[in-house]
Amino acid sequence: MPWRDLVCLVTVIVGAVVFLYGSNYYDATFGWSGVSLVVAGLVAEIILGVYGTLRKRGS
Repeated sequence: MPWRDLVCLVTVIVGAVVFLYGSNYYDATFGWSGVSLVVAGLVAEIILGVYGTLRKRGS
C-alpha cells in the first residue's frame, strides 16, 4: 500500500473518530471538523487516483 493511500486512509479514520467525538459531546466544531476531514480524505484519494491514471496514460 503506497504511503499516499495510507495517509488518506488515516485521515478518513481520524475524521470519523473526531466526528463521533463531536456528536457524542454535542460539540459542533469537532463534528464539522470530522466531516471535513472525511471529505478531504476521500477527495484527496480520488484526485490522486485520477492523477495516477492520467500520468500512466500520458507516458
